Amino acid sequence: MKQRILLTIIGFLIFNLSLGQENEKYSELINEAWKLYETREYLKSAEKYSEAFVALNNKGKSSDRYNAACSWALANKIDSAFVQLFKIVKYDNYINYNHISTDTDLTSLYSDKRWREIIEFVKANKEKVEANYNKLLVSILDTIYNDDQKYRAEGEELINKYGWESEEVQDFRKIIIAKDSINLIKVEKILTEYGWLGTDIVGEKGNSTLFLVIQHAKTETQLKYLPMFREAVNNGKAQASHLALMEDRVLLAQGEKQVYGSQIGTDMITNEYILSPMIDPDNVDKRREEVGLMPLSEYLNHFDLVWDIEKFKKRMKEYDLTRTKK
Repeated sequence: MKQRILLTIIGFLIFNLSLGQENEKYSELINEAWKLYETREYLKSAEKYSEAFVALNNKGKSSDRYNAACSWALANKIDSAFVQLFKIVKYDNYINYNHISTDTDLTSLYSDKRWREIIEFVKANKEKVEANYNKLLVSILDTIYNDDQKYRAEGEELINKYGWESEEVQDFRKIIIAKDSINLIKVEKILTEYGWLGTDIVGEKGNSTLFLVIQHAKTETQLKYLPMFREAVNNGKAQASHLALMEDRVLLAQGEKQVYGSQIGTDMITNEYILSPMIDPDNVDKRREEVGLMPLSEYLNHFDLVWDIEKFKKRMKEYDLTRTKK
């Protein structure tokens, strides 16, 4: 009996190691596929997506299959594009009608009779999912989300144009702070009355809005709602990846190191983006995978940063030494 149990445990460990390697390979191939899409090598991008799905035993995230469909469509491989779209509308219950119906990447599919079938599937999925939505709360949160993102996008443009320290940017920050205060009042009212609402009641956008507004609030407010947020994640009413981002932000605000590597800071000497202090860099991708975050190297690419673990460890030693002296 003991030998059988031991063999079972060994088999389980081997399975999980294999699964981890498959996920790592999948992420690597997906990243390559996206880069090929960005350089407009659409056929190569689509083929790389297919390679990724095969690496994961013909499985794949809905968002990745959608992107694969876009690459196939842009490469004028219509049948292959529809294969991916039918998979996500039939089996993943894709519901983003507003996006798919206006996505210019898929223009080449419009004249095909299968396009109408895809759209009808999406509409049906959307209606089924939204049947139990609280329409009033969805509308309120939708307005809050648009405010939150609109002004931050405009602020980013001003930073790129005038620089962070410019008078234009500092004046605009006051507008963002005022908007955030108004949004926080609205969201706190919802949280007090209903608790942390899941996607089944307010949809993915509404659910994300609750996170965004608290994430953009002061540390005291984040600490106030962290227990509710953690409970929501445990009950499937919030995303673990969102919680990870807030946990990191709170830790850094309290003078501690982040856990998931989600927060980017600025080097005070060079004024360049750097990864903020973090614990145990060797195992960060394991922690990120557990909460549904992409590998750190892929994430840092979005900030034009290269993940150099040895260089980071050296910087952490210097950081720890500085803190010890203090």
